[in-house]
Amino acid sequence: MIDLNLIIERFPAFLGGTDGAPILSTSDGLQLTLELLGLSLAFGLLLAVPMALMRVSRNKWVARPVWLYTYVFRGTPLLVQLFIIYYGLSQFDWVRDSWAWEYLREAYVCAILAFTLNTAAYTTEILAGQIRNTHYGEIEAAKAMGMGKWLMMRRIVIPSALRRALPAYSNEVVMMMQSTSIAGLVTLADLTGVARRVFSDTYMPFEPFLTVAGIYLVMTFALVWLFKKAEQRWLAYLAPRKH
Repeated sequence: MIDLNLIIERFPAFLGGTDGAPILSTSDGLQLTLELLGLSLAFGLLLAVPMALMRVSRNKWVARPVWLYTYVFRGTPLLVQLFIIYYGLSQFDWVRDSWAWEYLREAYVCAILAFTLNTAAYTTEILAGQIRNTHYGEIEAAKAMGMGKWLMMRRIVIPSALRRALPAYSNEVVMMMQSTSIAGLVTLADLTGVARRVFSDTYMPFEPFLTVAGIYLVMTFALVWLFKKAEQRWLAYLAPRKH
């Protein structure tokens, strides 16, 4: 039988606290998971917008490096990328002797870096695809208004691409949220890290991991609902007309 008393007793630990938190973070459990997700998505989107513009460039020396980056990060497991950054970089003397080592020795920073690079690769391809699919009528209208290339990109193409990318980007956000569960493998006390800690204390695996599954399910429903509302607001003009 499921021990509900254990779930109730340990539930506050899943929501977050300060016990065993990494140096650069002030939380664990759900709070740490949301930190990793929010920061990774924010930094990833900031990287993805300029890289998407480079990806659609006709200059192969500009587009090919971005293609290679997205191909590598989308073609390899996120867990492997996290392990390479957290465990692999430390074997190089020039990394340990650099200013960056103060940050790269922290699992918190390595996790955010790995998640950021991974989500930036997927988001770059999503945005690049929507930039290519911009309706020619929008381009012609911008040119008729006398807009230059970069003004047109800033006012017409990029905002339009960001709106149309919402459905695909919502899938990436949900996948990224679920992917944060591997952060516990590099000593971070995220949701799965707390679940493993409860399991090691009680030798009862079903209750803690069932609790984590329930929390992730609630977060998934919440994200899907938020993106549906965003699509209704910013993509209403693409919806079929009601007669």
